[in-house]
This record gives sequence, structure tokens and C-alpha cells, in this order.
Amino acid sequence: MPRIDNRTENELRPVRIILGYQSFAEGSALIELGKTRVLCSVSLEERVPIFLKGSGQGWVTAEYAMLPRSTVTRTPRNRAEGRSQEIQRLIGRSLRAATNLVILEEKTFVVDCDVLQADGGTRTAAITGGYVALYHAFHNLRKQGVLPFMPLNKMIAATSVGIVNGNMLLDLCYEEDYQAEVDFNVVMTDKNEFVEIQGTAEGKPFSKETADALLSLAQQGIDKLFKIQKETLRALS
Repeated sequence: MPRIDNRTENELRPVRIILGYQSFAEGSALIELGKTRVLCSVSLEERVPIFLKGSGQGWVTAEYAMLPRSTVTRTPRNRAEGRSQEIQRLIGRSLRAATNLVILEEKTFVVDCDVLQADGGTRTAAITGGYVALYHAFHNLRKQGVLPFMPLNKMIAATSVGIVNGNMLLDLCYEEDYQAEVDFNVVMTDKNEFVEIQGTAEGKPFSKETADALLSLAQQGIDKLFKIQKETLRALS
């Protein structure tokens, strides 16, 4: 089936990650995934949530927002949405899954993910770019002697897969996502572990065999994203 942007069914949109996009953040990265663009920046705060005070353990959390004209029509600025809150919790959970929080010593790292332009896959792009920004921040703080070791012990990346007009597709753009009969967002580590699977039947229910095939397709795409992350981070070595 020809796709809207002429990709094959198992092909990612063009991906580019620009490291150190912001000068003042502890770490940052701009990820471009087709027409989707998300700016990820990391800030260090010398505090932890109340439930971690005195524990000796740090924290990684995320905030997610869409700029007013990141979409075809204007989105009001600073509008509190359940969707945004759900996405930022997903980003935070995903990044914590790769982080040794004890090494952070009661410091909080806030990963801000601002969608500059949205054409589907903003949450998966934020996770993939957020990992690179967090690595960048930890690398810089290690050089400054703030952190004794690299707290990240795994890589994290995410992508979407779905069924559109009966065809299994990798990395859905907005038009494909809008038409999808089944839609998955998948987060994985580079050790072939699943961090999160969000799967929904928009129409009729799907079988276990279908779910397995979609997860396999997602893993193919995520493996490619790991390679792009590694290439981007090579500039730090």
C-alpha cells in the first residue's frame, strides 16, 4: 500500500537529532521525525519530591507541551490537558527506567519536551529525544564533577505502529494515526525489554498474533532509533 509520504510499511520517517540545541540547559536535543519536531531540554534542581526527602535517591521527571501553532489550528497556550499530563508521566516513567536514581543523590532532573511542530508521534519523539538530552546533561555534569558516574544504564527509545486499511505500518504520521484501526505506542530499552506498551483497537478487537506482529515491527524501528541516538552521542566521546 503506498503511504502518504511514499515510505515502505516498515520505514521510519527521516530522523535527525541535534545535540546541544540550547546553550543554557544542562543538556538538550532537538529531534526531527518527519515533520514532527520536539525540543527536549534538561534542568537540574537541588531538591526531590517530598516522598523522596531523606532517601538519598534522586528523581527524573518530565513536562510536555505543544506550542500554539505546532498544529494546523492554534492550540491555546498553557492549557491544562489530561492528554499532556498523561504524556509527561509516560516520558518520565520511560526515562526513569534507564536511570540509576541513587547516583543522583537527591537531585531532580526535569526534562522539558516542547512540541514545535506536530505531525504524529510527538510522545514517542519526546521519549527518544529526551533520552539524548538526559544523556547530554549527565555527561556534562560528570565532566564538572557533579555526578560521580554515568547514571544511565540502558538506552531508551520509542515509536508508534498501527494498522491502517488492513496494513501494518511503522511510525505513523498524523493522517495515518487518524485513520488507524489499531494504534500502538511502544517504549523499549536496548536490552530488548519493554518499558511500556500502549495499544488500542479503534474499531474491532485485535488478536494476540496481531499484537505480536506489531510489537516485532516496533522493535525493528526502535533498533534503528538506537543507532541514530548512538551516532548523535558519539560527538561527546
